[in-house]
Amino acid sequence: MSEQGFSTKAIHAGWDPDERTGAVNVPIYASSTFAQDGVGGMRDGFEYARTGNPTRRVLEANIAAIEAGRFGRGFASGMAATDALLRATLRPGDHLVIPNDAYGGTFRLIDKVFTEWGITYSVAPVVDVEAIRAAITPATKLVWVETPTNPLLNVGDIAAVAEVAHAAGAKLVVDNTFATPYLQQPLTLGADAVVHSTTKYLGGHSDVVGGAIVTNDEQLDSDIAFLQNGAGAVPGPFDAYLTMRGIKTLAVRMDRHCDNAEKLVEFFSAHPKIEKVLYPGLADHPGHAVAAKQMRRFGGMISVQLTGGREAALDFCARTKVFTLAESLGGIESLIEHPGAMTHASTAGSLLEVPDNLVRLSVGIEDADDLLEDVRQALA
Repeated sequence: MSEQGFSTKAIHAGWDPDERTGAVNVPIYASSTFAQDGVGGMRDGFEYARTGNPTRRVLEANIAAIEAGRFGRGFASGMAATDALLRATLRPGDHLVIPNDAYGGTFRLIDKVFTEWGITYSVAPVVDVEAIRAAITPATKLVWVETPTNPLLNVGDIAAVAEVAHAAGAKLVVDNTFATPYLQQPLTLGADAVVHSTTKYLGGHSDVVGGAIVTNDEQLDSDIAFLQNGAGAVPGPFDAYLTMRGIKTLAVRMDRHCDNAEKLVEFFSAHPKIEKVLYPGLADHPGHAVAAKQMRRFGGMISVQLTGGREAALDFCARTKVFTLAESLGGIESLIEHPGAMTHASTAGSLLEVPDNLVRLSVGIEDADDLLEDVRQALA
């Protein structure tokens, strides 16, 4: 049988209709423990829900399949996944490289927590492979990449960065939350692991918090699995079910997110109150050629800088009616936020500080005309 398409995998991978009942959807196995057939006689490997749960197992297999990976692990949040991946790959005295516009939560975890345990880091523009090469030291064990980045939407060449990282004996991790596996599959481009906040596009409905790691490296997966069980930051079965429910429609949702984003980008690009539009789909975006090479489309995230500075940015955020002022992203509803005061406040005063006039928009799947009218009136 030929390789299945993305949506077929998203709907079916990891689960066949239940043999006993014919249930098409995976059940929510709301059990904290599992009966054993004698001491050590686990049924299908299940003993305790922190170690493994049937609903979670299906989710993990499903995410691995759509990321073109062998091993998937589910977590209670994107930050729990990030923490586990960092702890699986770094030891005191090690060094890592992160983007100079990384997600604020990732930066905070590394800067405030991991440095306390003897980990050092350097920052480099994700767009500049030579700068990443220069930031690598003999102690570097990990290069961490977001592409597109959050919130400046810079684009890194995954294959090129993988080559640089591997030449130095380091692993490459790609946070694929913004792009999703539908638009981009980093493991096929040389990444050693992919991390997701499944809270975002994979869940897609702003009703579940979760995270995931996918890799083809069996030893790395084993190390992650040990931490997943040992530290216990696992998703519950209902969380796993909701995330799978979202993944089934990921492809159709992402196409609508992209369609709407492209129409808004066209509007913003011609508006006098918008100083700059940050979107990889623009022909003059510095990362456009790389994005076109490694992504199916350019995503549903837009960032804009306003000509009136911080006050204009805050005013824009306050005046929208269809766009909801809220953190997070990737849901079916459109969200707007001021990164400097919200999601990236932890970067203030650091090399990762974001511009004060920056507004980030997570473009939902509402009617495009309503979204256009909303931003038009908010900027009036």
